[in-house]
Amino acid sequence: MNMVQKRVIVIGAGIAGLATGCYLQMNGYDTQIFEMGKLPGGLCTSWKRKDYIFDGCLYWVVGSNPANSFHKFWQELGVIKDLKYIEFDEILRIEDENGKELVLYSDPDKLEDEMMKLSPEDKNLINELIGVIKNTPFNKMPIDKAPELYTFIDGIKVMFKIIAAIKFLKKWDMPLTAYATKYKNPFLRSMLSKIFGDVYDFPTSSLLAMLTWMRKESGYPIGGSMAFSKAIEKRYFELGGKINYNSKVIKIITEDNKATGIKLEDNSIYNAEIIISAADGHYTIFEMLEGKYVNKEITDIYKNFTPYPAIMHVSLGIDTGFDNISQVLNFPLEKTIVIDDKNSLERLNIKINNFDPTLVPKGKTSVITYFRADDEYWVNLKKENPGKYKDEKERIALKIIEALEKRFPGISSKIEVFDVATPATYIRYTGNWKGSHQGWIPDAKSFMTRIKNTLPGLKNFYMVGQWTQAGGGVPTGAMTARNITQVICKKDNKKFNTTIA
Repeated sequence: MNMVQKRVIVIGAGIAGLATGCYLQMNGYDTQIFEMGKLPGGLCTSWKRKDYIFDGCLYWVVGSNPANSFHKFWQELGVIKDLKYIEFDEILRIEDENGKELVLYSDPDKLEDEMMKLSPEDKNLINELIGVIKNTPFNKMPIDKAPELYTFIDGIKVMFKIIAAIKFLKKWDMPLTAYATKYKNPFLRSMLSKIFGDVYDFPTSSLLAMLTWMRKESGYPIGGSMAFSKAIEKRYFELGGKINYNSKVIKIITEDNKATGIKLEDNSIYNAEIIISAADGHYTIFEMLEGKYVNKEITDIYKNFTPYPAIMHVSLGIDTGFDNISQVLNFPLEKTIVIDDKNSLERLNIKINNFDPTLVPKGKTSVITYFRADDEYWVNLKKENPGKYKDEKERIALKIIEALEKRFPGISSKIEVFDVATPATYIRYTGNWKGSHQGWIPDAKSFMTRIKNTLPGLKNFYMVGQWTQAGGGVPTGAMTARNITQVICKKDNKKFNTTIA
């Protein structure tokens, strides 16, 4: 006799929501996802303007290569067999005012040679940096089992790795600008401090993580973010799942401190035995649940943790091949570009896409740049003065084009289309708190705090995604989805199962 499947509602069809649906379907649960937008992926998305598809997320996917532990997750979710990945020799070229450049290679040995040629006087610092890239403790962190299910022996084994990771973070938690001052060579010191451009002064650990993961462990999926998201959507449908698009959840229904259902914007109600939110954390806790299930730990997290900043995203479609140019280029501006009351640009960090034939016409290129912007300014401007909001978007796009013209003379006449997404755009389409594009920044404080995927006093409810794990990104979505499915299976006395797509 077949057992009745337990019904589960998942809120949000971003990577975390899609992955949660997949893993639950693999384990015999009857799931359906409710998504406020019309497409899968959430922040992992792209959009079409004329003949160009502008990508809003992926530069690379950690775990596209079997050398990384996340590879197994992507196999289970269908994005390995269905997509082709390419690996880049260069991560970034960063230039000074005279055109002199530092090349960040994905191969640590080539990176070491590059840095030593530029600054032999910094040999000791360079050797230390390369050694950390080759031996970072994050490569050895266990991710296959949900932490909630660790046995005593598991805990002992993991403890030493966590201690090593904490020591690593404490040492490398300093802002990258502070780390750069250690270098004697003025050029190297200047270039290292500017790697992340005008987005945020990231901790040095973020640079080390990026350089580590690009060591033949990460690749770019042909088709970009939307192809990646649609591959997981396809996997979910094949497993029997259902997605309700254009269905914004405005309330999580509770009875006797148990989550029992959801209410949509059109006032329709759906019930289930388990409710899982893969939506924005702040919106989930303080709006859909009206702040009824919080404690000091939760309020302290949303008060004291640092979210990734809101950004503005400018995309250009250009009628040229842009041959022999690095995939990502960072260069100084002759004139400062004012973005809003709190932010301005001194440098431009551009992603040049002429390598993915599915996103740009043959012989043409898309150029994408993003930088920090103030969410309150842009949200209020859009609300109070839509005309000026539109004019300001165009002003910034034209300033970006002007800057590109200085670096690539003649390029402005070849621009066929441009598009500007502000923090207000991000909030409109994803509902992300403060317009943040990736949840919590991973620093010593956030890493050492285990953000719970449940809320105090509320049963039959869980959270997944970038607000439940510092660092954000698509790997976090998959990992938290897999972990919560293991927890649910354990509670229901079911063996956790996965299948390779």
